[in-house]
Amino acid sequence: MSNFWPSAGWDRLHINEHGRLQPTPAWLARFLDGPELALVRESCAAERRLHHALVEDPLMPVAEPRLQTLADADAADNYRAFVAFRDALLAAGTLEACYLQQVRSARVNLAPPFMQAMTQAIVRHILRDVGDALEARAGELLFRPQRVTTVDSVPLAGDVQTLDLLNETGGFGEIGRLLAQAQAPIRAAQMKVLTRENGADYWRAAQGPREHDFLLDLRHEMQQDLGHGLQFTMARAESGLGALCRVLQRWVQHLIGVEVQITPLSRIDDEHWRWHVGLDADATALLNDLYEGHEVDTDRRARLISLFALRFNEATQALPEMAGRPVYLGLCRTADGQVRLKPQNLLVNLPLALPA
Repeated sequence: MSNFWPSAGWDRLHINEHGRLQPTPAWLARFLDGPELALVRESCAAERRLHHALVEDPLMPVAEPRLQTLADADAADNYRAFVAFRDALLAAGTLEACYLQQVRSARVNLAPPFMQAMTQAIVRHILRDVGDALEARAGELLFRPQRVTTVDSVPLAGDVQTLDLLNETGGFGEIGRLLAQAQAPIRAAQMKVLTRENGADYWRAAQGPREHDFLLDLRHEMQQDLGHGLQFTMARAESGLGALCRVLQRWVQHLIGVEVQITPLSRIDDEHWRWHVGLDADATALLNDLYEGHEVDTDRRARLISLFALRFNEATQALPEMAGRPVYLGLCRTADGQVRLKPQNLLVNLPLALPA
């Protein structure tokens, strides 16, 4: 399990005495091999010199006049974005501090790939001692867009980029893409649904280039009516929702030092509903409408994946009016089935008594 998600570069980061992640030249150098900054055949001589210099010293100062010498304006903008990210990260001192500064500001000014990279590295860090493959797979929702498809009444989340690639190549890489373009029949690769039984397969896949290959079951707990107003509830041992709750608990505790308990809900029956946080844009809008008593059509309700109840372990960490009351959370898919969870919402929108 120690090498899962190599794309996070977690092993190239330094963990300080407070358990926070400090950037290193080796971690920053990884971005120079990414699609935004890697050299291509058309790269001009000035870009090649700059790239080679940054590979040698990722902390090297880069002045604006040098960027203006690049022939490709888009390439110059990509280097500006990298330098802005690097300098913000070094000024903050840790990935966690930089991430919090960004999400707490009026406007995030770092490019999305760098925000995603920080999120992935932090999630990888908080799961470093976790042996549960379901939690690791659920953690991917915090930094990788998902597509949720219902199969035999079971909502299954799959990595968008992986699904799109499989649709293009059938799981056979560049050869598969060529065959697909030629309309030749190919056997489509099937993504597996993660279970307790195949957890070891997840860990093996997560250590290589196929690190996002498993589907996550997002079904709710099972309930059985026993009659006489009694209902028996049994949590699913392979619940992706339960695993996601545990990951979000770790996320909140690590970044803002607040311990919470989060549990999935199938509905909200609360006359004293006081606070809610959407885990994505659609969920925020849906919860706002429900809270204000607006009518929500069937299509929008059907996009709701789950509701959750968040409770503070220490009541004094929440606003006084939240005493004994839960914070309701929601997670939705878009009209085209995508889930873009925003973990920052849990860091900036909770009813905290004092700034964390």
